[in-house]
Amino acid sequence: MKPKDFEHFIEKAVEQHESALIGYARTFVYDLDRARDVVQDTFIRLCQQDPEKVRDSLKGWLFIVCRNRCLDVLRKDKRIEPLDELRWQKVAGSETAPDEQVEKDEQVAHVMRYMDRLAKNQKEVILLKFQQGMSYAEISDVTGLTEGNIGFLIHTGLKRLREWLPQKQAI
Repeated sequence: MKPKDFEHFIEKAVEQHESALIGYARTFVYDLDRARDVVQDTFIRLCQQDPEKVRDSLKGWLFIVCRNRCLDVLRKDKRIEPLDELRWQKVAGSETAPDEQVEKDEQVAHVMRYMDRLAKNQKEVILLKFQQGMSYAEISDVTGLTEGNIGFLIHTGLKRLREWLPQKQAI
């Protein structure tokens, strides 16, 4: 691959996936600056890869590397903290009106309080599916779980959330 094509490949990857990766990393490291550092390291690792080997599964590859890097950071820190309700929000800016965004943020925070009651793997697969728009196969690549297990975790997690949430906010 020509240097100019490689540069374009990296720029496009950053443009398409950086925001989602930062949001995902925040769910692990709980700090925006640390999440950005993890994502930066993820893209540095992408620069060290042969683009032909990762091109067809780029999104999954990026999330796997990001997840592994987050786990490395947590192991280094030797601590795992409980999740708070706002840590799962996307980092990207919103195109909604400020008053609508405040209401949406409050609803998300409310739902996330209930999400915190789910098992960690249920939360992770639900958010990868609905927040990141990943397929079961992509989630399987990221988490190492089988697609059947992912479907079960999503189904039972959503069922629990529906039971816990008031009817007007049920998902």
